[in-house]
Amino acid sequence: MGIVIAILLFGFIVFFHELGHFLLARKHGIRVDEFWIGMGPTLVHKTIGDTDYCLKLLPIGGACMMGEDDAEDFSEGSFNSKSPLQRISVIAAGPVFNFILAFICGFIFICCVGIDKPVISGVTENMPAAQAGLQAEDEIVKINGKNIHLFREISLFNMTHAGEKMEITYEREGERYTVSLTPIYDEASGSYLMGVYSNGYEKGSVGEILQYSFYEIEYWIEMTLDSLQMLFTRKVGMDQLAGPIGVVDAVDQTYQASKSGGAYLVFLNLLRMTILLSANLGVMNLLPIPALDGGRLFFLLIELIRGKRVPPEKEGYVHLVGMMFLLALMVFIVFNDLRRIFM
Repeated sequence: MGIVIAILLFGFIVFFHELGHFLLARKHGIRVDEFWIGMGPTLVHKTIGDTDYCLKLLPIGGACMMGEDDAEDFSEGSFNSKSPLQRISVIAAGPVFNFILAFICGFIFICCVGIDKPVISGVTENMPAAQAGLQAEDEIVKINGKNIHLFREISLFNMTHAGEKMEITYEREGERYTVSLTPIYDEASGSYLMGVYSNGYEKGSVGEILQYSFYEIEYWIEMTLDSLQMLFTRKVGMDQLAGPIGVVDAVDQTYQASKSGGAYLVFLNLLRMTILLSANLGVMNLLPIPALDGGRLFFLLIELIRGKRVPPEKEGYVHLVGMMFLLALMVFIVFNDLRRIFM
């Protein structure tokens, strides 16, 4: 059951991404040749107007075919016949829709469980936080100049800046203070600790829920970017990369660990996974990687600045090389996922 839920969840996130492309293409009068739900063999399809709508066998995503790869087609209603700004909006709509989905899920999640404010519930004796003078009810607002909105951001910053000295700004009874501390390594947990903890979430007003829904998206986007930075700086290894199989396995494990707590706990944990995966997909698709949305946006921005298109054959070569690289990377990631699961 968990694997089925994982496949449907991943498929819905990809479908919502493609829906963004589809709706913006329609808005700008761009002809959409095909719009798929799912992948693989076609189960049913119906042509409405110029678009063939297909329901495919495997519930793992979808596609919006707008003829953007046909460099010779400048006919009315074609992708290439539109202005650079219109084409940019269509390509960017996919990642933007992922962020919209993450916001909606974040809003629902916060309505259910409350707000994760960076307020200290207590400090551990003889740990750096206690030695620096931090106390229960202090609210951490900045670490090394970075604004902190969620308690989880403290742990994230600590993880991505392991062992580094921290300048912490906090509020106590309406006044702001700044202290310095350096987390110490804890062998039991294998991580650096400050010695602060939180009692969890608290309810908020509608305005606070909306505000913290944006902070929730910001947190997951930041986590994705920090993870990429740690990958490129070799703080984490390539063997920790996960692809679709790894994602399905992670969602299945989340389901299996949650089901004993009942349907509501399963719902909350899957909702959080949806926020993570949707924000992650949005970020990855905005990176200037050839063959992905970010790569197409890169060439469209060059066109916007230069006032003329990059020669289509040159852009095509770049996307082809990018696609070959992505396919090779995907083979590596699939092998890595299978090795992690079965070995």
